[in-house]
Amino acid sequence: MTPVLCIDSGNTRLKWGLRQGDAWLDRGALSLAEIGRLPGADRIVACNVAGEQARRAIESLPSPVTWVRAQAEQCGVRNGYERPEQLGTDRWCALIGARALFAGPALVVMCGTATTIDVLDADGMHKGGLILPGLDMMRASLAAGTADLPAAGGEWRDPLANIATNTLDAIASGCLAATLGAIREMARRGGLPPIFILLSGGAAAAVSPHLALPHRVVDNLVLEGLARYPAGQ
Repeated sequence: MTPVLCIDSGNTRLKWGLRQGDAWLDRGALSLAEIGRLPGADRIVACNVAGEQARRAIESLPSPVTWVRAQAEQCGVRNGYERPEQLGTDRWCALIGARALFAGPALVVMCGTATTIDVLDADGMHKGGLILPGLDMMRASLAAGTADLPAAGGEWRDPLANIATNTLDAIASGCLAATLGAIREMARRGGLPPIFILLSGGAAAAVSPHLALPHRVVDNLVLEGLARYPAGQ
């Protein structure tokens, strides 16, 4: 079985993994300008939410590219969107990856430039989800939209135990509390039995220590979904 290069072209980085059979041979992340450093493979499976420039750069690679798009049903997952094609391809791949790794009802949380929270039931039915700004975007929007609030810094202060008493900590804690609250609300209202959370994305490491619900951090759910995409589609 020949290796397949899986590419997740996101808003901030290009994540990649070289897959052979059921194993990852190598994985990493780079900027679009560094795309020439990607390993060679006979086939590329990719998703892209970074626009036309990223698409052209990936298609300039010497291997043929299969582009993943959200569909009504695929790889054991049924799309719950009213118009299935509107679901972001990265979210679709994350759902496929989650279904491959966990068979029960799950909350699929991607913590990146945006935070997405999707409900997946035990039968593989996507029930819908939420989209909210990611942690860095929340901070940046406060700095851009106000005259006096800074863009960076601050530490988490638990509002129930050690509430923030300075602006930097109040911003950091507010952004993280909003994200945690959205995850908890979806876990409570998802219309499912007790639900397990699969957490992925660049900000997952910041969210995980403060999420007091059963969960697992997965290095890159999008790549896991791309690795399951059938050849020839």
